[in-house]
Amino acid sequence: MLDSMKAVFGRRDLFRRGGLLAAAQALPGLSRSASAATPATAGKLQLTPDIYRSIGVRPLINCRGTLTVISGSLELPEVRAAVDAGGMHHVVLDELMDAVARRLAELTGAEWALVSAGCAAGMAHTTAACVTGGNPDLHVRIPDLTGFPKDEVVIPKASRNEYDQAIRSVGVRIIEVGDAAEYEAALGPKVAMVYIMTGNRMENGPLNYDAVYSIAKKKNIPVFTDAAAEMLTVPNIYLQKGSTFVGYSGGKCLRGPQCSGLILGRKDLLQAAWVSSAPHHGHGRTMKIGKEEILGLLAAVEMWVQRDHNKEDEIWTQWMQTIADRVTKIDGVTAAVRQPRGINNHSPGLSINWDPARLGITGEEVSRILWTTEPRIALGGASGGGGGRGGRGANSQTGISITAYMMMPDDVKIVAGRIHEILSAKRGPWNPEVPKTPAADLTGRWDVRIDFAAGSSDHTFHIRQQGNQLVGTHQGDFVARDFSGSISGGDVRIASSVGEVHGAALSYTFTGKLEGDKMSGALDMGEYLDAKWTATRHTFGRGQGG
Repeated sequence: MLDSMKAVFGRRDLFRRGGLLAAAQALPGLSRSASAATPATAGKLQLTPDIYRSIGVRPLINCRGTLTVISGSLELPEVRAAVDAGGMHHVVLDELMDAVARRLAELTGAEWALVSAGCAAGMAHTTAACVTGGNPDLHVRIPDLTGFPKDEVVIPKASRNEYDQAIRSVGVRIIEVGDAAEYEAALGPKVAMVYIMTGNRMENGPLNYDAVYSIAKKKNIPVFTDAAAEMLTVPNIYLQKGSTFVGYSGGKCLRGPQCSGLILGRKDLLQAAWVSSAPHHGHGRTMKIGKEEILGLLAAVEMWVQRDHNKEDEIWTQWMQTIADRVTKIDGVTAAVRQPRGINNHSPGLSINWDPARLGITGEEVSRILWTTEPRIALGGASGGGGGRGGRGANSQTGISITAYMMMPDDVKIVAGRIHEILSAKRGPWNPEVPKTPAADLTGRWDVRIDFAAGSSDHTFHIRQQGNQLVGTHQGDFVARDFSGSISGGDVRIASSVGEVHGAALSYTFTGKLEGDKMSGALDMGEYLDAKWTATRHTFGRGQGG
């Protein structure tokens, strides 16, 4: 078993912009010579173990988990073998999907199965199936649903998320509901499907699984349960509870192809969902799944039912304990192994904590050093390198977090040694950040111009300043959101966000310099990368009114 696991955890691959590099070079304990810059130009692709470095991309040790932005999971060796073998022959894809669906049904106990280009693609195909019933006259008109007998999808407010864009892409009208009474009233004759995402909000909210499934069944409306990041259960717990479909990512816990998804459930509608998928034309053609991914996903499920998941947990827990034993040899450092709760992103983890004043460094700084030096290590938690907690103004504990199950055995010693090296390094006296006297009072309206990759937009800040603290409203193109921020001397930082309201989430962090009545700098938009911004204090009485 252990030998098999060693083969599973191969090299990591990811590209990331170099924005953190310059900042990291200014951090305590990090010299320019220690950093590892990405080459300015790509080189010729070389089919070697350093394939990514050959084109200027830095691989990483994944201590975060199965996030798509850092390329999800690593394929099992059996999956890679299936993908390679599958690529050596031509087949009729309709015949292949039918045969694979039969085998997946045997393995999982579900009535039928669909392999898609990711779980989100499966959500889109299943929505299309519920809207069209497999009728190509209807399918080719998506997303224009004018005249369709069913064109609505009901989603509990607790289940709205960024991934339901896949459902909205079909053109359906989304109806949000808050409780069982609203839910039952919303299930009218135009409703094609109900969608829910698994998690605590569905376990403990005002509209739980039992209510969703039972009321929908009474009205003969199918329900899609999104369990993308969860462990596959056999027999499936959601199908047993009454869900019509359940969807999983193929590139997370299953360790199948990253661009694959598994949808289990009702046979007729999943066959109609395949009609809505490539190679067939129409809306689903943009989400093509190939013979290699189909076979790779099947191989992943074949292996899933054979894997000793308890043994894997034991091994991962021991890895975390090994790292904990190494880093706690440093005076003032504590570490606690975390055991997984539930089946979502199921993995042991490790929390490492210390007093920043005692060690002279914060968790955020450690995380940044690990991300920008060699070997590159991504920690659990926030975006980018992630994982760091507590800034230089922290007056208590700071720390970092590690997630085990995307690591490989050789990573354990490397990660333990690198963290020990950083935390045990000698540093000068601890100097917590002390805000400087603000260069000006920013209170008032500011007109903001944002320059994106290929366009620009005008936004507005309404700022109220209290000492070094900034609060107010950031008016975007469509949505206004509250922001918080700070000013230290002429350095300005403003952060706003839109939570997963109505299926969208945006995070903007403006950093820049104040010069007179103008501010300018860089805008970090999270997964949407970077932009530039300039803000000018609004002069009332000129141009547009305030």
